[in-house]
Amino acid sequence: MVFVHSFFRSFTRTSPPDMKILNVNAVLDPVLGGGTAERTFQMSRFLARAGVDCTVLTLDLGLGAERLLALHPAKSCVLHCNLPRFYLFSLPEPRIEALVREADVVHLMGHWTLLNAVVARECRRQNKPYAVCPAGALPIYGRSRWLKKIYNFLAGKRLIQEAAACIAIARNELEHYAAYGIGADRVTMIPNGIDAADFGEADDAAFRGKFGLPDAPFILFLGRLAPIKGPDLLLEAYLGFAVAYPDIHLVFAGPDGGMLDSLQARVTGTGFANRIHFIGAVSGIDKSRAYHAATLLAIPSRQEAMSIVVLEAGICATPVLITDRCGFDELVDAGGGQVVKASVEGLQAGLAEMLSAREKLPAMGGALRVFTQENYLWVSIVKKYVALFERLMRVRGPA
Repeated sequence: MVFVHSFFRSFTRTSPPDMKILNVNAVLDPVLGGGTAERTFQMSRFLARAGVDCTVLTLDLGLGAERLLALHPAKSCVLHCNLPRFYLFSLPEPRIEALVREADVVHLMGHWTLLNAVVARECRRQNKPYAVCPAGALPIYGRSRWLKKIYNFLAGKRLIQEAAACIAIARNELEHYAAYGIGADRVTMIPNGIDAADFGEADDAAFRGKFGLPDAPFILFLGRLAPIKGPDLLLEAYLGFAVAYPDIHLVFAGPDGGMLDSLQARVTGTGFANRIHFIGAVSGIDKSRAYHAATLLAIPSRQEAMSIVVLEAGICATPVLITDRCGFDELVDAGGGQVVKASVEGLQAGLAEMLSAREKLPAMGGALRVFTQENYLWVSIVKKYVALFERLMRVRGPA
C-alpha cells in the first residue's frame, strides 16, 4: 500500500531538482521505533522541504494515517508486516526493486532488519549507492543475540562493509564501526536534530491532570522500559536518595520493553509507591508538556548513540542527567546538565548533586536550550545529508 503526499517547498532549494532519496526504516511509529523512527521522520520531511524528492520505505507496525500525513511533504511506501516480533514481510516484494531503481541514493536506518538486508542487496544488484546509519544499533546487545549473529553472518556485516557511506550520529559509534572493519576515515558524522516547532506546548496542570500526577517536582524518564535504557538503574538510584528528598517524585514515561512488571514489583513495599509513577508512552503534545513540567530529565542508558531525548528536553529548557554511554558528553561543556557513570552509584550521586542545587537548574536548562538551538536544529543538520548525498551521486560507488 503506497501513500503519496503532495510535494511542496517551504524554503529555498538547496539541492539538485532531480535528487531522489529512498529512506528506509522498518519502524516509523514513534512509540515502537523510538529515536531512530523520529530521526527518519524528521530527516525525511526536512529533506523534502529542502527540495529533495524523498520517499520513506517502512512497515505498517503501529503506523497510523496521522503519522504519514505529518511526514508531508515527503512520500511513503508502507509494506505489511507479517511477523511484528522479527519485522518480517512477504517476499518477493516488487516495490522494493522499483523504489531502488527510481532512487539516486538509498539511506538505511538501523541495522537488525530484513528490510535493510533486502534493500541493500537490491542496491548492489542495481549498482546504486547506499548509506547506512545504524544509530547505535551495531553492537550485539539484548535479546535474540544468536539471531543477530546469524544476521550479521548472512547479511549484516557485508551490508555495512559495502556501504557507499557510513554515518555516525555520535563519536561513540566509531568503535562500533571499527568492530565491522570500518575505519574512522570512512565515517561521516551527522548528529541527531530537533524541530523546535514540535515542542512549544507547555501546560503543567493539563499534563498532571491527564496522568494523575500530583503538584510536586519530578524526575522524568522518557523511553522504552527495556534493559538497554536502564530504567532499573534509575529506579534503584532514586530509592537510594528518596528519603533525603521527600518532595521529589519519579515519572517513567514510555512503552513497556519487557521491564514494566519487574519495575512495578520492585516499587511495591518500598514505601515510595505514591511517589513513583508509570504513565505509559507519551507523544505529541503530551511529550512536550512532560518535558516542560519536569524538574529534570534522567537518561540512565547502558548503551546508546546520541540520545535524541536530550535534544527534546533541551529545546524545552529542561536540564538533563545522562550516563557516559549516551554519546553526548558535550552536555557538560554546554552547561546543560551532568554526565555520570552508567551505574546506580553514578546516577544516585549525579541526581543528588543536581537536586541539592535546585536553584541552578533553570539556568542549566536555559543553557541547554541555547546550545540545542545553535547546533541541533534539523533545518541546519539536513544540509549535511544533502552534501553527502550529492557526493554519493557523483561517486556512485563505495567511499
